[in-house]
Amino acid sequence: MPAQDDPLIDRFLDALWLEKGLSDNTRDAYRSDLALFNGWLDGRNVRLVDAGRDVILDHLAWRLANGYQARSTARMLSGLRGFYRFLLREGLITVDPTLRVDLPQLGRPLPKVLSETDVEALLSAPDVGDPLGLRDRAMLEVLYATGLRVTELIGLRLEQINLRQGVLRTFGKGNKERLVPLGEESMHWLARYLRDARDELLAGKAGDVVFTSRRGDLMTRQAFWHRIKLHACQAGIAASISPHTLRHAFATHLLNHGADLRTVQMLLGHSDLSTTQIYTHIARARLQELHAQHHPRG
Repeated sequence: MPAQDDPLIDRFLDALWLEKGLSDNTRDAYRSDLALFNGWLDGRNVRLVDAGRDVILDHLAWRLANGYQARSTARMLSGLRGFYRFLLREGLITVDPTLRVDLPQLGRPLPKVLSETDVEALLSAPDVGDPLGLRDRAMLEVLYATGLRVTELIGLRLEQINLRQGVLRTFGKGNKERLVPLGEESMHWLARYLRDARDELLAGKAGDVVFTSRRGDLMTRQAFWHRIKLHACQAGIAASISPHTLRHAFATHLLNHGADLRTVQMLLGHSDLSTTQIYTHIARARLQELHAQHHPRG
């Protein structure tokens, strides 16, 4: 870093500490990013105060070519914007070179999705000869058949289920009501659980909750999560999964088998179609993987 620019970075970091009270770690990250940018400028005989928009765009292109992650580049650009706004406020530059420089698209992380084979193994893992195992099998079947959120699943009441019509009524975010079809397989296991295990788990207690704990109480999310991890281990599934993993599998497998996006949006209870669109990326990634594996020119 050119020595004459050291004080500018120090002044900026001191101002950050005074104005925003940023942590040492955050300021160290900004210092590291600015030092890297300044060293890059030094190799081109450009000072920090002389860098223009074109120079910053060139630096972003250099980071892309050298494998820097979009998230780290976004952080770097955020610090750079703060730095040049500080210089502008201090009267050391007349134009902010970071104006009209867009942040890199971070994208949304794709959720982990189980294969259909793994889902079948998971669903078959509980010991259905045991009341808890039968309850777990019914819960997993309903979760995979409907794509419910785990809070919707554990909060289900008897009045929300209509086995004759094969639907359940649930209330999602914002207390928005939706009807979701159950499917024959989950209806079979749900009916069997209600007939053979629920009363035994309730042990004489009154209640209208569908899925009850060992003590006849409402299940917690954490308890169900632990049960899923137990069954995943029994099924030999190495991936780390959660109740939400089956919701992701529900949506992705529907799309893989030809369901349209609007239908999946309605079933999931998404208010915005863009939230559902992430699953098209998963389905596309799976198709590309299959193409690469099986096409002779993949």
